[in-house]
Amino acid sequence: MTVDVVKQTLNHSVNSEVAASEFSVPTTLLHELQLGEQLNESVHQARRADFSLMLAMLCDDVREQSQFVLPQQELTKTALDSCALRKQFELPEQAPLALKNLEQINQYNQAQYVDESKLTNIHLSNAMQPKPLAFRDDAQYIASSIMENTTLVCQEKHANEKADVVLNKRLAMDVNGWLKNIQTSLVKARVVVDVAA
Repeated sequence: MTVDVVKQTLNHSVNSEVAASEFSVPTTLLHELQLGEQLNESVHQARRADFSLMLAMLCDDVREQSQFVLPQQELTKTALDSCALRKQFELPEQAPLALKNLEQINQYNQAQYVDESKLTNIHLSNAMQPKPLAFRDDAQYIASSIMENTTLVCQEKHANEKADVVLNKRLAMDVNGWLKNIQTSLVKARVVVDVAA
């Protein structure tokens, strides 16, 4: 029964988000609003199993909740770029970060120099023609073995970053409706206390 209630609530929240958004719908529970009033009803009806299951299905990372999705600010560009600084301090050309083509792999074939104990030749050749520092220049690349150790929310977020899809967005808060709900819950609580007494 509990799983059916959560599935119905999730499907209802997914359908309402589809109507309100043109982006793809998240398949994970990110905040309590996706559960509707099921969480509150399970507390009032003393259904502890339903309440604990719904809480366990929510994302455990508080930063994924909609109130923590903050707007991003653009960084200002500095006045001096690296080329100007290199000219000013008379530095050599910057070492490339990654290989540009597969033929550059041959530059790393230095076993002969090491075998003949000619480490100074390696240092000299690297100073004259700096070798790339890495094989791949992709700041967004994350190895699959690392991604498999992350949470499902993190994996889905990383997969959707490439498609420019926002998993969670800031929700507008209806303050008047919130205050009205608090007022009605206080009135209901008084009625329950009066009936119990």
